[in-house]
Amino acid sequence: MNLKEKPFYLNDDAISWVENTLDSMTLEEKVGQLFCIIYMEGTPEEIDSNYTILSPGGCMYRPLPIEQAVDMTNRLRLRARIPLLIAANLEKGGNGIVEEGTLFATPLEVAATNDVTMAEKLATICAREGKAVGANWSFAPIIDIDANFRNPITNTRTFGSNVDLVRNMGTMYTKTIQNFGFAASIKHFPGDGRDERDQHLLTSINDCTVEEWDETFGKVYSANIEAGALTCMAGHIMLPAYSKHFNTKLRDEEIMPASLSYELLNGLLRSKLGFNGLIVTDATTMAGFTMPMTRRLAVPMSVAAGADMFLFTRNLQEDYSFMLKGVQDGIITPQRLDEAVTRILATKAALGLHKGQPQLEIEDAKSVVGCAKHHEWARECANKAVTLVKEQKDVLPISPEKYKRVLFYAIESSGGFGPYIVNEGVCNSVAERLRNEGLDVTIFQPPQGFEGKTPPTTEVTEVYDLIVYVANLSTKSNQTTVRIEWAQPMGADCPHYINDVPTVFISVENPYHLLDVPRVKTFINTYSSHEEVLDALVDKLMGRSQFTGISPVDAFCGKWDAHL
Repeated sequence: MNLKEKPFYLNDDAISWVENTLDSMTLEEKVGQLFCIIYMEGTPEEIDSNYTILSPGGCMYRPLPIEQAVDMTNRLRLRARIPLLIAANLEKGGNGIVEEGTLFATPLEVAATNDVTMAEKLATICAREGKAVGANWSFAPIIDIDANFRNPITNTRTFGSNVDLVRNMGTMYTKTIQNFGFAASIKHFPGDGRDERDQHLLTSINDCTVEEWDETFGKVYSANIEAGALTCMAGHIMLPAYSKHFNTKLRDEEIMPASLSYELLNGLLRSKLGFNGLIVTDATTMAGFTMPMTRRLAVPMSVAAGADMFLFTRNLQEDYSFMLKGVQDGIITPQRLDEAVTRILATKAALGLHKGQPQLEIEDAKSVVGCAKHHEWARECANKAVTLVKEQKDVLPISPEKYKRVLFYAIESSGGFGPYIVNEGVCNSVAERLRNEGLDVTIFQPPQGFEGKTPPTTEVTEVYDLIVYVANLSTKSNQTTVRIEWAQPMGADCPHYINDVPTVFISVENPYHLLDVPRVKTFINTYSSHEEVLDALVDKLMGRSQFTGISPVDAFCGKWDAHL
């Protein structure tokens, strides 16, 4: 571990601070540094409660109001003897840490522009708005490869399925955000998107062979490590081929996810890929972490296996005691503990945190967060990203003169948590925008009656000039699929009238809905549902601007009938 080399590049003064700080720490302080805890409420009471148990090495904010985020950072800067890594899921923009932050674009929307400068602008917004409220660690870029359209969690959170595109967008994000004094965290090693299951709910699998991984995920990780990524997040994802490559005697039942795997963290990430930075686990509250072994052992084993920081806790007091006992029992050796803490301190020194941090001013933060320039960039990205996947001749553009009476089908989910909160009300927002364009929009209501008693088809075919579907079904934690669930009776809102009435299907979140509506002949993906995207969508529907987005994934889901 050479602190003068990539990715730390520390000078002698910074190295002295790391060494002197390590020497000054008690065992309890060292163990506390291993933890990156989460702040959900942003209150002084929450800070006090956590510090009665441990002094953490880092923390993560869920999105807070801007005043609360600034106050939280100022309090933590006064409270912490050793400066904190302050993280957020800065995947789409400043909204990952501040409620008023700019939602620039999902990674898939960025990728659909086929313009790497949009990844640069994404990272710039994340850095500016995150830094304005005290963050210095981005849990991004997501460099998973969306190789399986059935995966319910990667989806629009990725830069797509093209290896080169994911590599180029990811490295641009990494370089840009670190130029602003942030630490990037490339995730989710060894790579999500192959399994159709979600590591939040079980220990998932990357089923690549060694050769396949080297040519796909390996290229992406190597490029981001070469770009200087300071940290890497280890997922609760198994990579059996490489685990057995490094340990030929490993039995199937002994294969661990990366967050608990010596073979993957040391053999693959450290040795083969040459990563010298900080390794943090993904959230250890996920079932993917809790299922492989009892938590009493899993907590210290994650660090023993090679992780330097432990992300979140199920119970702060209990997990801290598990980690401390793991050190006392020798599961984590003194050498491994010091190595992990050294990398944590070196990351902080690489960010200049050891030089002191002034108190933040709320007015300074307000001048940056959600500023006009950032929203202007969001409009630019949206305009480039909206994608016309397939088109029936002469259906577009639309106008009140061409299609006065529109039947509108709204397909929308709700709920979600953290970075997966569904943007509700999107369908109504699109319908209202169409009304403002002069179209007479009727929201579809499922009729009553089963076989032999449904209303005649003429109640649609002779009344409406155009049918518009808007699907707002986004990925969210703790779901197993992202599929359309049709209305009763008998799939009442299925596209029954595509041979009689021109039909346009718009998906604002999930790019894979052609799987369920393969015969729809005009299909549009927007990849996000924020205001700038919806404005761009309507401009393109009305013919005021052209569709220029290029699909970063196979929107046809490998189905031949979806091309019809």
